[in-house]
Amino acid sequence: MTALAVAIQGEAGSFSHAAALEALGSGLELVPCPTFEELFRAVEAHRATRGVVPIENSLAGSVYEAYDALGAHALHVVGETQLRVRHCLVVRPGTTLSDVRRVASHPVALAQCRRFFADHPGVASVPAYDTAGSVRDLMADDLPVEGAIGSSLAAQLYGGEVLLEGLEDHAENYTRFLIVAREPAPAGQASKTSLVFTLPDVPGSLYKALGVFAERQVNLSKIESRPIPGRPWEYAFYLDVVADSRSGGGVAEALADLGGLAKDLRILGVYPARALPS
Repeated sequence: MTALAVAIQGEAGSFSHAAALEALGSGLELVPCPTFEELFRAVEAHRATRGVVPIENSLAGSVYEAYDALGAHALHVVGETQLRVRHCLVVRPGTTLSDVRRVASHPVALAQCRRFFADHPGVASVPAYDTAGSVRDLMADDLPVEGAIGSSLAAQLYGGEVLLEGLEDHAENYTRFLIVAREPAPAGQASKTSLVFTLPDVPGSLYKALGVFAERQVNLSKIESRPIPGRPWEYAFYLDVVADSRSGGGVAEALADLGGLAKDLRILGVYPARALPS
């Protein structure tokens, strides 16, 4: 049986890798990509069957590059998963905390661990390309540091030792990931619809657009606006609707009305929602 090829942005051992394992199982072939653009292209070009894309973090907010890639490519959202992010201080085996003077990681991970650096003023943070990449480079002696912040999965993959766990400032640190594919998800257990639309630049246009959902008691779990390249001060609006748009009823009527108000409207995906992990 051929392993499912799954594209992620980042290296093996990243939190995206952990999310892929959580959502799609351990029997997968990982396709690491340096950028979100490359991730989407890998799925489009059949180098991967699925892509796992971080779309928002409960502390850092939306991942804007992911939204822009989602809008620029014709892939479909077919699922989601939510991962509890636990940052670990990873060191070479035998290293003690008193040996650690410099710690590398992705800037977002470093920003989520400010309390650790405040409590250890003798330890400097060193920005790096990727959380898992910083662990890999630490173990390969390719970084002039004594530690890296990453996942326990990265420590396991690259032979590092977890010296401390739970470095994040807030325990409620979750990242939501979308699963994208070339074909839409089959009808069945869908309970969420993601879409993107643009509006005429006239007074009240956004109010009217959101009103089609409010009038029908349809819940929106997320709204995000992103600038449209080449069209200064014009925006695309991304919505997550807590409903299956293919099941008819109020949400289908709301989307029909929105189609009459919007300049452009595209359904990004209809898929099963996932609750926060316990």
